[in-house]
Amino acid sequence: MGDASAPSVNQVTVIGGGQAAATACATLRASGYAGELVLLSDEPTPPYQRPPLSKAYLKGELPEERLLIKPASWYEAQQIDLRCGTRATAIDTDRRRVETSDGVVDYERLIVATGSRPRQIPLPGSDLPGVFELRSIEHVDALRQGLSGAKRLAVVGAGYIGLEAAASARALGVEVTVLEYAPRVLARVTSPEISAFFEDLHERQGVRIITDARIARLNARESRVGSVALENGEVIPADCVLLGVGIEPNVELAQAAGLSCSNGIAVNRDAQTSHPDIYAAGDCTSRELVHYQRQGRLESVHNAIEQGRQAAAHILGRPRPTEEAPWFWSDQYHVKLQIAGLSAGHTQVVTRGDPASEQFALFYLDGDRLLATDAINASPEFVFARKLIAAGARVDAVALEDVDKPMKTIAAEALAAGA
Repeated sequence: MGDASAPSVNQVTVIGGGQAAATACATLRASGYAGELVLLSDEPTPPYQRPPLSKAYLKGELPEERLLIKPASWYEAQQIDLRCGTRATAIDTDRRRVETSDGVVDYERLIVATGSRPRQIPLPGSDLPGVFELRSIEHVDALRQGLSGAKRLAVVGAGYIGLEAAASARALGVEVTVLEYAPRVLARVTSPEISAFFEDLHERQGVRIITDARIARLNARESRVGSVALENGEVIPADCVLLGVGIEPNVELAQAAGLSCSNGIAVNRDAQTSHPDIYAAGDCTSRELVHYQRQGRLESVHNAIEQGRQAAAHILGRPRPTEEAPWFWSDQYHVKLQIAGLSAGHTQVVTRGDPASEQFALFYLDGDRLLATDAINASPEFVFARKLIAAGARVDAVALEDVDKPMKTIAAEALAAGA
């Protein structure tokens, strides 16, 4: 990675239209940076939040302007040259400039926050009208319009996006079938216990879930999608199909510029890439996961905000911001799932509370070290788990199981023992 020196910088360019890009710009200005600041986004709107897209925005409960991280007027007031609808096409590291669809933009320091895109699957019929993906405002506007006249939605993929969209579609009165290739929902991100909870939750809400699903093709009816054909011969009627099989990092721009990439743009703890003048932040990066002593890619608002701040701080020669334990969340129906940490490598799962009550938490431990927590409608467990994971604390499994013992007390005792 590049060196840690921080010479005076008067020209920063940011590529991206999401949380990382907006956070980097806001942090630079809030930290006293008064130089030229250009933000290039290939989307037609200012940077916006993506988590509400599959939830409140899809259901029509949140207007588009409330998705915006900052209103357009803020960028003008902060003297940020916001260029929406401008696509970065190449990075010239020798000349320190970005080639775009509208010309050339120079930089002294560059922040690449190109995010991610929906993963594509080679599925016959996926180009039919009525087949949607979900990553942008335009995607959701199209899906919402499709659902307005639909009776049946098939969701391909049972990750967070797929299940959140299924819950939103049920709220709109649409029949939903979820098709998942893996043997359980959320298989890539959580435990069998949490998977079983969400399968039961959705089925009680009228969603049909088919796991181990092998899709042969999407069938047409009257020139648009009409059903999903499975390899076992079953045909699932569908007026709309949502493809939600994960995302891929947008690294092509960085790769073409010669930046080191491996499952994302490789960055150090200051969000600095293999080129000292270039930083990267958000879904597109592979970073050091300091609480787990390994490299990885995080797809989360927390990660985007944290790396946006890291990049800004390093550019200005400021101290590195505190590195928090990773956290995530998902809202489905009346249930809020809050996740602290990463559960990979756990050797024990401790349950706190009764899953039937829809208010409980699972704690994932490696020995007596807390790695992660899945909290269902249990905010205290989530809040204190984040602190314990960040501190590398050792915890007592018996105490965690005791619902009569407040999490605040458990956390205080664990942190004191490790001090």
